[in-house]
Amino acid sequence: MRQRLMAALIRRNMKLIRAGDYRPTLRMDAKDIRFRFPGESSWAGEIHGKDELERWLQRFVKVGLQIYADEVVVKGWPWNMTLCIRGTDHLDAPGGERVYENRYVIWGRVEWGLLKEYEVYEDTQKSSALDDYLAQHELA
Repeated sequence: MRQRLMAALIRRNMKLIRAGDYRPTLRMDAKDIRFRFPGESSWAGEIHGKDELERWLQRFVKVGLQIYADEVVVKGWPWNMTLCIRGTDHLDAPGGERVYENRYVIWGRVEWGLLKEYEVYEDTQKSSALDDYLAQHELA
């Protein structure tokens, strides 16, 4: 039951992100959220707290990245749940050409319905190539 509810909530929030609204996702994060995105791209880093994460999510939406969850797995007790999401994200140019596509895994920990920490694993070379595209098109 918990897994179906959490999966539905995450899919709903990703749909809203695709439409430009990151706020429901941010509401799922604890005030002291810890977010990690490994690599050397401009997306990479370790973020502490909702305010920093909000800026990261604002950029994600502003750039127009589209994110989809293929599978959501949740296990554990409400006070100590593990969350794993596997999916894809992409960016299409204004003319419709796909300029970025990547697969990801998000691994996180949830306490009482709030994300306490999560890390995103992607092909970091593709994230760096996205940076190059955004810089060339002044979308960085």
